[in-house]
Amino acid sequence: MTSNSHVPARRLRVFDSTLRDGEQAPGNAMNPEQKLELALAIEATGVDTIESGFPSSSPSDFEATKLIAQALTTAKVATLNRAVREDIELAAEAGGIDHQVQIMATGSDVHLEHKRGLTRVEGLKEIIDSIKFARELGFTDITLGIEDASRGSDDMLRPLIEAGVEEGARTVALADTTGCLIPAEFGAQVARVRSWIPDDVILSTHCHQDLGLSLANALAGVEAGADEVQATLAGIGERAGNTPLEELAAVLLYKGEQLGMTSRLNTEKLYDAYLILSRIIGMSTPRNKAVFGDNAFATQAGIHQAGMLRNPVTYEYVEPHLFGRERGILIGRHSGRNVIRNMFDQMGLGVERELLDEIYDTYIAGRKDGTCIELGELREIITGRLRRAAEPVADQAELAVAAR
Repeated sequence: MTSNSHVPARRLRVFDSTLRDGEQAPGNAMNPEQKLELALAIEATGVDTIESGFPSSSPSDFEATKLIAQALTTAKVATLNRAVREDIELAAEAGGIDHQVQIMATGSDVHLEHKRGLTRVEGLKEIIDSIKFARELGFTDITLGIEDASRGSDDMLRPLIEAGVEEGARTVALADTTGCLIPAEFGAQVARVRSWIPDDVILSTHCHQDLGLSLANALAGVEAGADEVQATLAGIGERAGNTPLEELAAVLLYKGEQLGMTSRLNTEKLYDAYLILSRIIGMSTPRNKAVFGDNAFATQAGIHQAGMLRNPVTYEYVEPHLFGRERGILIGRHSGRNVIRNMFDQMGLGVERELLDEIYDTYIAGRKDGTCIELGELREIITGRLRRAAEPVADQAELAVAAR
């Protein structure tokens, strides 16, 4: 592992888009009160910015922005807006001029031609006008958010970015909107953009999961000079989703020194926020999801359990308690006898081979349907079996006393 201890750590800014990009995906709709509840839980995780929504898209997003802007105390509110004066006016009305107003630019010829029906010149003009208008309203925290930047050519992006910064954008957000890049490609693009803008302008990443590379691309962007990552809880978002906030947090916790990065994230609060999100949108938890998955900190395989029972470090790199989770030793047909021996030891019992084999054959080996029991259930099984075994002895003793 390469050490970066001699390099001063940069603080990575974390921007949460759960309430906007996450919420706009099918099945994820939230009302303003629900957004407020979740925003407060997300704020407790230590993110720097929370995107409340797209105020001009619906009265619900407008109301949610008002509620959240009034309630947050440690995180900044952000809104997404088209490069249209009416959108920016509505954003100011909903969130005030102290929030971060993101103005969306069209970053590729594909989108200009097939989505917008605009020329490059027209796309540039609307950005210049919109940022200028935002400054006239009093906004000072302005983001130039470039949609489909990953498919934009340098000769299109550079004039757009330089004009936006010159007009007053203090953040440039590059979106891999279709999730089409691999880390080397996205990192190279971030490095080029970083060379075009002043050091005091924040460079942000917004990566999608279509190729399963959203986190890898975001990290490549950070290593190439990005200052901020936009992410969502559980990675929810359009199509396959976005950079998962909890996975980013895990990487920063365990690899932050290697990356030369720190953050304000409080990893122990992430699962609480996730549970609120799941309740609000009715989202089920996958078994194999990193950090939040049902099996993320659980094991059934006997070979793994043998090591885990001696010392969890054998198979546990990410520590559950640091993410508000608990370790699970689940007992099923792949578990073997060691876990029963270990339970005997914990209970202060000598290993009775006959009893051990009986419990294994009856309660574990026969679980062909793949179901498992937990350690607590195994303890109850052993206790119950020992109690039943002792009952005839007790009965005989009582008869002997009665006979006297």
